Amino acid sequence: MDKGFLKAGHTPTLIAAFLYFDVSFMVWVLLGPLGISIAHDLHLNAGQKGLLVATPVLAGAGLRVLAGALVDLFGPRRVAIGAQISVVLGLWLTWFLAPHTYASMFWVALVLGVAGASFAIALPLASVWYPPRYQGTALGIAGAGNSGTALASLFAPGLAAMLGWLNVLGLATIPLVIVLIAFLFLAREPAARPTMPTLAAWGPILKSGGCWALMFFYSVTFGGFVGLAAFLTIYFNDQYHLPPAIAGACTAFVVFAGSFIRPVGGAMADRVGGTKALMLLYGFAGVIFLLIATGLPSVYLAFSAFFLGMLTLGLGNGAVFQLVPIRFPQQVGILTGLVGMAGGVGGFYLASSLGAARQMTGSYGPGFLTFALVCLVACGCVTACHRRWTENAQ
Repeated sequence: MDKGFLKAGHTPTLIAAFLYFDVSFMVWVLLGPLGISIAHDLHLNAGQKGLLVATPVLAGAGLRVLAGALVDLFGPRRVAIGAQISVVLGLWLTWFLAPHTYASMFWVALVLGVAGASFAIALPLASVWYPPRYQGTALGIAGAGNSGTALASLFAPGLAAMLGWLNVLGLATIPLVIVLIAFLFLAREPAARPTMPTLAAWGPILKSGGCWALMFFYSVTFGGFVGLAAFLTIYFNDQYHLPPAIAGACTAFVVFAGSFIRPVGGAMADRVGGTKALMLLYGFAGVIFLLIATGLPSVYLAFSAFFLGMLTLGLGNGAVFQLVPIRFPQQVGILTGLVGMAGGVGGFYLASSLGAARQMTGSYGPGFLTFALVCLVACGCVTACHRRWTENAQ
């Protein structure tokens, strides 16, 4: 790391942003690792399981836009504190009321969605403290907080088996409160914040094909990442009959790989160009998920395939965000919110479609096949964008 980086910004705030992002992402996907226990207790079928674990992802996607607007109005530190308190109180209330119906679990999903909105809070908090030449490093460190999804997969299934899934939701407030206390001492509100964009500023962006292309690209890469993070524990348990704790550990391992490879994807894009990197990554991802759709006969083969798939999606996440400031240098804030929302929508689609495929056909294959085809379509789209953007630049 460049020594100047440590002097350029505010390191305690950067650490606070990472910690807040990490525990928030841990809580955001918590229903996925707990899905086996919840489904057993509430007698849910495959379609209901898929929809339930996907709902926090969709809620987080929508709330990211609201969170981004609140950040512009009140500042990222204040919004982060308010959001964290809301999640803690919501989980405490859930533990106290002990919901035990399928419909009541969607209240829990909404609470967890507030944690998913942390993307639109933590990244601006880190970004605003650093000059342009250190933006990539600062956002890479803060963005590594998406590794929190792996923590949920690693610990939640085993704790649910010992203590019950409802008590795990209550226990999740402990790291949230600890990080909130640390955040209060470490984070500092930036003195200068970007002005809130007017409604008129959104019009030209939403009319731009490049905006929708970037949203689609991220809905595939991050959508694939978070959708698998939320669903793989259920998949390994159902498809290969792994105990919940082992299924969660397998999920955690592949999610860690996808999380920490993200900065490498940005560096790869810097070296060869974002569109060229994505052309390669989407093609590779399409082939991997086509193989997974065939129903790999061994859990070892499946684990290896998902590991490679998560690495590819993680690299793609970094590559997409390398393109955002290049294509829209004056509207990075707006694009971050829109692209981040699209990623959450993609995650909802993947997790819910896998459950629906299992419910309707008895197999996860059609769900993975559709996602593989989406990856190949994205490969074709990014190839077309590369040609168009290259011609326009000449």
